[in-house]
Parts: sequence; C-alpha cells; structure tokens
Amino acid sequence: MRDPRYDILFEPMAIGPLMAKNRFYQVPHCNGGGYRDPSAAAAMRGIKAEGGWGVIFTEQTEMHHTSEITPFIELRLWEDKDIPMLRKMAQAMKTHGALAGIQLAYSGINGPNMYTKEVPLAPSALPIRTFTNDPVQARAMDKTDIRNLRRWFVNAAKRCKLAEFDLICLYGAHGFGIFQHFLSRATNQRSDEYGGSLENRSRFAREVIADMRDAVGDSMAITLRVSLDETIGELGFSNAEVRDFIAMNAELPDLWDLAQGTWEDCSGPSRFKEEAAQEALVRGIRDLSPKPVVGVGRFTSPDVMAKMIRQGTLDFIGCARPSIADPFLPKKIEEGRIDDIRECIGCNICITGDMTQAISRCTQNPTFMEEWRRGWHPEKIATRGSSDNVLVIGSGPAGLEAARALALRGYDVAVAEARDSFGGRVARERLLPGLSAWGRVADYRLYQIGQRPNVQMYPGSDLGVQDVLDFGFQNICIATGSRWRADGVARQHVLPMPGADALPVFTPDDLMEGRMPSGKVVVFDDDHYYMGGVLAELTAQKGCDVTLVTPSAYVSDWTINTLEQGAIHRRLIAAGVKIVLNTGIARLHADGVETSCSYTDQRGRLTCDAVIMVASRMANDSLFHALKARQAEWADAGIRSVQLIGDASAPGPIAWATFAGHRYARELDSGVWADEHGGDWGDSLPFRREITELAAD
Repeated sequence: MRDPRYDILFEPMAIGPLMAKNRFYQVPHCNGGGYRDPSAAAAMRGIKAEGGWGVIFTEQTEMHHTSEITPFIELRLWEDKDIPMLRKMAQAMKTHGALAGIQLAYSGINGPNMYTKEVPLAPSALPIRTFTNDPVQARAMDKTDIRNLRRWFVNAAKRCKLAEFDLICLYGAHGFGIFQHFLSRATNQRSDEYGGSLENRSRFAREVIADMRDAVGDSMAITLRVSLDETIGELGFSNAEVRDFIAMNAELPDLWDLAQGTWEDCSGPSRFKEEAAQEALVRGIRDLSPKPVVGVGRFTSPDVMAKMIRQGTLDFIGCARPSIADPFLPKKIEEGRIDDIRECIGCNICITGDMTQAISRCTQNPTFMEEWRRGWHPEKIATRGSSDNVLVIGSGPAGLEAARALALRGYDVAVAEARDSFGGRVARERLLPGLSAWGRVADYRLYQIGQRPNVQMYPGSDLGVQDVLDFGFQNICIATGSRWRADGVARQHVLPMPGADALPVFTPDDLMEGRMPSGKVVVFDDDHYYMGGVLAELTAQKGCDVTLVTPSAYVSDWTINTLEQGAIHRRLIAAGVKIVLNTGIARLHADGVETSCSYTDQRGRLTCDAVIMVASRMANDSLFHALKARQAEWADAGIRSVQLIGDASAPGPIAWATFAGHRYARELDSGVWADEHGGDWGDSLPFRREITELAAD
C-alpha cells in the first residue's frame, strides 16, 4: 500500500500534447551499448517501463554523420536504416504506459568525427573539446551551414516520428550539445545575428524548435536540456543567464530539462555530491515559465523526491543512475516497498561502460544491460534446480549477492563469515572518507536476506577443509575475498619491491583495521582506482605529512572513467597532500624511498617514516585449492559443486563482485558450466550478441 505522502509523485502531468502517467522521469543516460548493442539497450529500457517509470529516454543519439563522438558508442540516427533499431527501442519503452523519448545530439565542438572523417562544425572555430584532447579543430559554421543543420534536425525529427517516439529532447547540456555551444559565450564568439547578445545566442534554439514543430505537428513533445551553470567564469553560460534565457523563451519547449554544468558536475559521485546537490541552482526556475521542469540530483529518497515536487522546485523527478540501480524504484514506492529499493551508491561504475566503450555495469544491480544478453530480470529469477542447498563462505559483496539470489531461487542457504560482522570489504571501505554510501551494497542485501527464512547467517565461522566436508552441503560457493599486498607487486613491479623490510610498510587493510602510520608518509599508488587517493586523504586528516607517488600521469588515473579524477586531485591539494606524478618507487630504504621516473628511470629520493603500499591484491583462495586437492572425497561428503567467485577468484571493483555473486546464483544447476565440480567453462557463448549485417557488394 502506497504511503499517502508520496501520492504527489504519481499524479499525471502534461508535457505539451502528451500526458505522463506519473512524475518519474528517466532522463537520457549512456549504457555502453548504443548502435553496437541495440537490442540490449532496448530491453534495458523496456524493463524500466515495467518498473513504473512514466517517461523514459534513450541516451544521446547522434542525429547526423557530420557530428559523431567515436570512440564512444552512442545511438545513431543518420539515415532511414537506423529507424528499425530505434523503433524497437521505442516500442519497448512504451509498454506499461510509459512515454518514449529520444535525445537528439549534434556534438559540434565535442564531435571529433574520427569515424566519418568529416570536418567538425561549431558556432566558432575552436579546438575540439573531448576527454582525449583530440588534435582536431572545428570550422565555424556559416549561414549555409546553419540552414543545413536546421534541415538535418527536421529530418531527424521526422525519423523520430517514424520510429514511434513520443518526445524529442534537444541536447544542450554538459557542454556536449550544439544548443549550449550557441548559448555560451565561451563557444560562441560570433558577431552576426547568432552571436553577441543573449537574444541572438538564443536564435538557433528558437529556429530549430519552430522548424521541428512544423515537421512533426502536435503529436510529439519537444524538450530542451540546458546546463544550469557552466561554472567557468564570466564567459560561461551562468545560472543567472540560464534564468534570463528561460524567462526570455518561456514558451519555447514543452519541458525544460535542467542539468548542471559539465558531466562531471552533474553526475559527480557520492564521494563529492550529495543527493539533490543541484537544488539551489534549480530553485525558482519553475516560476519563469509555464512549462514543466525536470531536474536531476541522484534522487534515491522518496521523501526528497516528494519535497522537490511539493515545494515547487520541480515538476518531474529526473533520474539516471537511480533508475539503473533499481529500474523498479517507482513501482516499489507505489507498492509501499521502500525498504526493497536498491539505492544507487553513486560509485559511477555505470558511467565507465560508456567511457571504456564497453557494456555498462551497476554495482547494485548486476542485471543492468544483461536483460537481453543473458535474459536476466532484476526482480525475477528461475526456481532452484536439481540440488537443494548451498554453503556460501564469505559475506562480502559477492557472497551476499549470491546468498540473496540463491534464496530467491528457493535454495536453503548458509552463509559462513570468518569475521564477527558481515559485509566484507564494503563494511570496512564504507568507513573511509566519502565512501559511506557504499555501505548500501551490504545494507540492501542483508535486509533482503533477513526477510528470507531459508537463509542462515553464521558470523565468526572461519571454516577449514574438514569443516566443509563434514557439513554435508551439496554446493559450496567460496567468496572469501582478497587482501592487499604489502610487497609492491602490481604494474611497475611484477616481483616484490626491493628493500621491503627496510622501513614500515602499511597496506589499505592495515589502515582499515585501524593501524595508522605517523610522521612523513609516502602513499604509493600503483592501483590507480580510488583507494590511493582515499588513503592519502585519510592519513592527511590524521595529521600525517603525506606525499602521493604514482607512475601514472594522473592521480587515481582510472577514475577519469568515473568522472571524479579532477575532484580527487583538488581534494588532495586542499588537504595538503603533495603529489608526484609519472614516478614509481624503485626501492625502499631505512630513511625513505628511492623513486624512478616512469619514462627515463632517473632516480631520486623521498625521505619518509612509512609507506602505504596501494599495489595489487591477492585472492584468498587457499580454502578453494585445499578443497580441490581433496576432490576425491567430495562425493562421499555429498558435495556436487565447488566454485570460487568474486575477489577470491580475481580481485576487481565491487561491481565485479556483485555480478559474480549474481551470476553464480543464476547459473547453479543450469548446465552452463561443463563441469560444475571444477568450474570449467563450456564451449557455448554465455550471452547473446548482435552481429552487424553485411551489406551487398
């Protein structure tokens, strides 16, 4: 039964000629699939329709071949051949009464055109702005180019209608869309009627929307996504100017879609951005136009969502990451199942799928982008197979997810945890600076497991081989995690670092267990994800004189893919951490470390009292191998299968662990594994993929 406090979230709301059934609005978001995996993307959006979202959008869709963002894999609407792919997506999105929207993007100053080899076009001639600093410049559009671009938008709008979409979103936010490029004085330095005053800089948007309305009639709604503040000083499209623009063009779109500045600003991780972080930038804009407003802010709390509507800040609750973490978020609120919501932890691992041109993942929702590929549904799972019970050893992300999903399938499950508390790595990492939201990984699963009578939890149970053989469980799932290495073995050193006994060395595990260094500390980061930066911040907070040394050209290099690398660097500088880039550690000495240039091997010295070694991790797989050594005894013990999963198999990010746990639970007794006793792979592909159709010669 729905809590009456949330009734306001389920009120129908008009968007131009259309009526959304509620106020849950899945804003455009990437998924790593795009034109390469259209059926996977379509099924993912269709699941959200089933989950109760009132409005569902595609990711950005490149609407003309003269502006594309290779190597990133988005949707394309370049010609009529693209319509069937997009129609399949629209039809999936419109099931269960949702409105289907498509975001049209012309990337302009952000489109390097590496695939099409076309010369990029932009309001002014400037270097292309991309994540990879491509050495390409755009040509300034002349009046003929602008007329052509207007026509291309009309052609795209007609194709959107043929593809059966209800709404079209014009992308002018995050610095990525041509509409923002015309609106911002930083990218529009024209002196004609399209440049200079705000009225002139608004002209292109007015013309395109008028053209499109003429083309598609009154059957479709047109929305405009604009940045709330470029945050780049006087030249940028500021929040004050955004408000002037909306007031000046109050009737222009059917809905205003508001998103902060850069993508990094808008989709910052929970470490740097709280829920509803954009509220101050949005407040009051709704009063400037009679058209509805949608905004974002990693909304996970129904109370915050209802407050945003009730106080008149927003008309629709825009969600990208929360809709990934739980596609059924609206339905769970409607059914009064608030505690069943898989809350987004704001880790941004979903974004890495786009940044690495891979299929996206979600830490909280392992079924994301596997709905079509593997047939995984986030709320449904097959009943158990031929066996009855499972012993899960370890209660980290992999073990808890395996236990949760196994229990749903109907297996009797026992979870044995060597420590006195459950949660594994997230129980410790959630206590580090900025990572408290990551505890939701354990909290959600422990709550769900607690509702199941067929799961028994045993803390303080450090099991040995004989214990496992004596218990009589049919299936053994070993999810015993990993530990950080103290010997420096990672990328720079494939053998232990020389001089490892010369001075105190601490690992991330040491710090998370409360063993802290003091004095002058060198943090050596050869892991390149978040841990090195987090521990440098932690030790600085504890009063240490901290220097972070990394062989990479960036602090926490891989976090470029999670949109937080710049924020991490700024945070460390503010904390007083000294940063040494492009530098490894060749050897440890009694009074400090011997450094080595990543390029020339030139040596140097840094004095310190201790080193925090953030290198690689070693899988805790000894129990698994000990059991394998006694495989001849399995049958007599009633054991049918033993599998090693998660960090105990191969350490990785938390999302890799929850995926491994979910996959184990899905595939147990399914015949996917050729030899469940040893876990050997079969010969068949374990997921579906789409093959490009060959054109006729």
